[in-house]
Amino acid sequence: MAVLMKDGVQKPVLRVRPRRARAARLAVVVAVVFAAGTAMRLGGLEAGFLLVPLVSFTPYFGVAALVALACAGWARSRAAVAILLAVCVCLAGLVVPRAIAGAAPTEGRPLRLLTANLNGGRGDAQVLVDLVRTLDVDVFSVQELTWSARDRLAAAGLEDLLPYEVTQPMPRGPEGSGIYARHPLRERAGLFRPVGHHMPVAQVALPGGSAVEVVVVHPVAPVPGTVGEWEAGIATLPPAPSDGPPRILAGDFNATLDHAVFRRLLDTGYTDAGAATGRGLAPTWPMSRLPPLVTIDHVLTDGRAGAVTTQVYDIPGSDHAALFADLRVQ
Repeated sequence: MAVLMKDGVQKPVLRVRPRRARAARLAVVVAVVFAAGTAMRLGGLEAGFLLVPLVSFTPYFGVAALVALACAGWARSRAAVAILLAVCVCLAGLVVPRAIAGAAPTEGRPLRLLTANLNGGRGDAQVLVDLVRTLDVDVFSVQELTWSARDRLAAAGLEDLLPYEVTQPMPRGPEGSGIYARHPLRERAGLFRPVGHHMPVAQVALPGGSAVEVVVVHPVAPVPGTVGEWEAGIATLPPAPSDGPPRILAGDFNATLDHAVFRRLLDTGYTDAGAATGRGLAPTWPMSRLPPLVTIDHVLTDGRAGAVTTQVYDIPGSDHAALFADLRVQ
């Protein structure tokens, strides 16, 4: 385009693209990125040390998609708005049900279970024992149990409250685990071959019916070099049984409801107690220096048990919150 100046000389004038037009094109690019991330989550396509941890943040990805949708509306990009609307609907369908409580069981034998990761034995033993006493816990599933932590729990009075135990402590580090109970325990071997840290199994002689089987869960974390072992650690956990003792898995799964391998475990017949009680978004890690961000500690029940309530509790010295579940077992 050119205009005629007073001196008769034509000078070109460049047409400046509107800022909103550039924003609209950028909005489409952003929308495509969100669509790709959503497709990965829907298809369970996360793989590798980068995508596996990132999929843990799917709920925050959904919030970011809402912000992107508002920006696309401001940019007046119909294509971006359409894509992001579909993304937001999909993500809402995945995430929102975790915050909606289902019907709580009204029948069955009560089983009050607490699970906690001690962060290499550094969790405050007195706080944990006080929780066991206050919550009237029947079964305590503990991960990262060291010999010194076991001694501190005993000194704080745990054995008076939960006199039966099947424990596999270690001198230090994350490998040790254990089960403490109010009722007699019988260790069970051969149920599955653990991949990761110690994962003891014990049958609890719960009054009023058959025993209940409790598995302490603690696969390795999915960090560079261990993603394959992490996935195998969850994939090899025992599926929900259709007969025999009711089975409960409790511990630090190092996985969220957004990980495909964890969802496949649920598909065998388990229910996540947190999600069933509307607290599936309550974060449990990390608790030490940052606000907790992700939910990786779980209690899973087979079809013969269900949760009435769940709650998380901060444990000084640990980077995990303790998870309490009030269960009813048929």
